[in-house]
Amino acid sequence: MPHLQFVPTVIKAMLLLIWLSGTSPVLGQEVQVTSDTTSFQKKTLLWGSLGLGAAYGTSLYVLSKTWYEKSAKTKFHFFDDRREWQQLDKAGHFWGSFHESRLGVAALRKAQVSDKKAIIYGGLLGFILQSPIEWLDGYAPDYGASVSDLGANALGSVAVICQELLWGELRLQPKYSFHQTHLASLRPQVLGRNLPEQALKDYNGQTYWLAADISTILPATSKYPAWLNLAVGYGGEQMLYGEPVQNKLNGYNAYQQYYLALDLNLTNIRTHQKFLQKAFYVLSIIHLPAPAIEFNQKKGFRFHPFYF
Repeated sequence: MPHLQFVPTVIKAMLLLIWLSGTSPVLGQEVQVTSDTTSFQKKTLLWGSLGLGAAYGTSLYVLSKTWYEKSAKTKFHFFDDRREWQQLDKAGHFWGSFHESRLGVAALRKAQVSDKKAIIYGGLLGFILQSPIEWLDGYAPDYGASVSDLGANALGSVAVICQELLWGELRLQPKYSFHQTHLASLRPQVLGRNLPEQALKDYNGQTYWLAADISTILPATSKYPAWLNLAVGYGGEQMLYGEPVQNKLNGYNAYQQYYLALDLNLTNIRTHQKFLQKAFYVLSIIHLPAPAIEFNQKKGFRFHPFYF
């Protein structure tokens, strides 16, 4: 549901703050792990987890008492929204769950948890954090809990766990980009009244990418720049209403867009500056402006010198 996408965003922000508050080794340097270091990292993890749990529980409680209290409640039920918004909301669920799970694995590794446990338990974090919102949706009369949303949440966690178990690294990562569209002004209460709201609600301006780290499949002697990825993207246009029939009745024919683009992998840029390391980590969830080729059934092929 587009009106609730701000919740996963808040969760990601809290997770990033917890991760950034910890200590991280500088790339290219040997770090001596002592019992004191391990003890400190485990205490950081404990208090960070408690803080996250309290903040997350509070946010769900406030949400249930503010947004959901305003409307009548029904018995818990499911709602099939697979055809809405050209499935871009599902891509958003996958993207959010993936990066929350990715962060969970990194946090447990930093706390010196065994690698397999870090992957399994940390990798489930995205599904655990995203899915309770469906429980709240299940009592709403205008929609309900979405099985496809739950599936997208699960797929995001599975994508992290499988890659880490198979390769010991993430070779494929989803990314997000956004540009403003004129459609938001036609239905601002749903698509957003300002830039922050539109970035969360206006699916017409959202593009979701799957970026491949090309350097991981090349020989170690390759001169290919490790910071340059290749990405495929997916978007949609002409969506004033989520439901296709209602959208057509209002004169809009939604269509899908496909992209092929270069992508910057900032986490593969070596630096000894901790600030830059952490900034690159945060920015790695976003597809930065880059040349792209688009194809859609309405306009055919198009070239974008810099697409975001």
